[in-house]
Amino acid sequence: MTHRVFNFSAGPAAMPEPVLQRAQSELLDYRGSGMSVMEMSHRGSHFMAIRDKAEADLRTLLAIPADYRVLFLQGGALAQNAAVPLNLLPVGGVADYVDTGHWAQKSIAEGRKYGEVNVAASSADANYTYVPPQSSWHRSPRASYVHVTTNETIGGVEYFAIPDTGDVPLVADASSHILSRPFDVARFGVIYAGAQKNVGPAGLTVVIVRDALTGRARRECPSVLDYAVQAKADSMFNTPPTFAIYLAGLTFEWLLAQGGLAAIERVNVAKAEALYAEIDRTGFYGNPVRKEDRSRVSVPFVLRDESLNDAFLDGAKKRGLTQLKGHRAVGGMRASIYNAMPRAGVDALVSWMRDFERTHG
Repeated sequence: MTHRVFNFSAGPAAMPEPVLQRAQSELLDYRGSGMSVMEMSHRGSHFMAIRDKAEADLRTLLAIPADYRVLFLQGGALAQNAAVPLNLLPVGGVADYVDTGHWAQKSIAEGRKYGEVNVAASSADANYTYVPPQSSWHRSPRASYVHVTTNETIGGVEYFAIPDTGDVPLVADASSHILSRPFDVARFGVIYAGAQKNVGPAGLTVVIVRDALTGRARRECPSVLDYAVQAKADSMFNTPPTFAIYLAGLTFEWLLAQGGLAAIERVNVAKAEALYAEIDRTGFYGNPVRKEDRSRVSVPFVLRDESLNDAFLDGAKKRGLTQLKGHRAVGGMRASIYNAMPRAGVDALVSWMRDFERTHG
């Protein structure tokens, strides 16, 4: 018998069970080919069909305009922290970044290797518990782009309004909440996301880039990070992560079968509301994030008495609730409730939280 837990890991994260079951059934023999997707040539007809359908389904899900390229790359969001300035920031140029926490800081540090970074706004003054309103930003008039991290998995803050940056391209690291709700792609110049939250397994990075922003790479930009090079090669300048693209494609099919992003957003809103309601109910638990900026998919929380942390985690594990320990930078607990986390998992967590408070409160 297969024993499945409710996996609240921040990433690599849980994947939809129907996707895993489909992959299992096709693992040894993909549609009569006599081989696994893992064994196929990335230029063969079987895999090319997989890749093309994955892109088409992603375009449908996000309503990606025709003048944007979809790239299936490697290296994670951290590689894109370098790729963005190498593609968009000219020598001697300036880029605006908004600092909302751990992952925004990673992007800022990498950007500084390639040019001047203007930190247009930061929520460090309140320990990264809110999204700085755009009215407080101090942008550079010379900025080549504006970079935001639209969901912070550690701090648990999420952008719910897309900033208006006018003619300056808006760049987003959307790794941890892409596909959790509809997104107006046309408002962005570049969107990039590591797959291991809502898309598929670790090893794949999705980049969505406006055509007009390709072909600008600096001379020192490695070819594998050059958007124009990868776009011209249909993401096959180097061997792509074929099995990860296949699993991402199955995930896109699963999302379409759920009714698309508007439907999955309703599910995610309900899950988040149920969990935050329990956190706020009595004060036994707490979440410091400003309520209007609380992430729907990354929910950190603390126990009023931190000496109870280990007992809480041990009891949760016995109930099949795993990967709830908070990031070492902030401690406490963290429940990552991405698309693949069913409502039953959130309800089970809420039930445990109530039982634990009843016996330890």
